[in-house]
Amino acid sequence: MSDSKAHIYLGRIVDLWLEEVTLPNGNQVTLEIIRHPGAAAVVPLHQDGEVTLIRQYRHAAGGFIWEVPAGKLNGEDPAVCALRELQEETGLAAARLTHLGWIYTTPGFTNEKIHLYLAEELSEAPQQLEHDEVITCQRVKLEDAIAMVVRGEIVDAKSAVALFLAADHVRQRGCSVSPQCTRA
Repeated sequence: MSDSKAHIYLGRIVDLWLEEVTLPNGNQVTLEIIRHPGAAAVVPLHQDGEVTLIRQYRHAAGGFIWEVPAGKLNGEDPAVCALRELQEETGLAAARLTHLGWIYTTPGFTNEKIHLYLAEELSEAPQQLEHDEVITCQRVKLEDAIAMVVRGEIVDAKSAVALFLAADHVRQRGCSVSPQCTRA
């Protein structure tokens, strides 16, 4: 329960607050909280069982890391965001989008919630990177992407969770990744 709030900083991504709160155990503490509008991440799954991963430069992480396409909500539905980011970052469009779930990224200091999707029935579309995005794309088998997570090559949490959920979704369908296979 928040007893008082002080707004510290509003940036393009960060909206930082200091909040005086009383915890469920009765202790009073001051917390630094980053408020976030939310985001969407998407696993682009091709008919042949490959996924498109992005290798994106992340200054905070010290260089390039493997990820699935993702981006911040701009007041739109998370599914719309997922499709927008898919096209902007990979040059792909999807005719079918499945919501896989959502995660809190780091609930110790932010309310950021990322909606996770599986994109299928892919086609080419114009890639539209933003000025601050340095991205290359690579296709790999879904099972190889899972192995990259296990080996520590994919260290981005949203991407790891999205890939595991996508693989589980495909497995639960009990069939190939073909768009003709629609068993749930």
